Amino acid sequence: MDWSVSRDRDGVTEWERGDGLATVRVREKGGASGWVVRIDVLEQAADGPDYRRESVADEDDAADLAEEWREAFADPA
Repeated sequence: MDWSVSRDRDGVTEWERGDGLATVRVREKGGASGWVVRIDVLEQAADGPDYRRESVADEDDAADLAEEWREAFADPA
């Protein structure tokens, strides 16, 4: 399923999956101490919803992790 940018302002970039049931967000931590990447999947699945949050050192790592999660969660469970 495709992802589209749903927000790109104020230091936050967020992608939403085509069905609207998953988002991936990248934002810079306060004080320029790194980046936070999170995924929120709002599906009815055997294991319930999935929420992950990771801190990374730089913007390139954040972009790579966001892309990895968009690929991993491209299809609904």
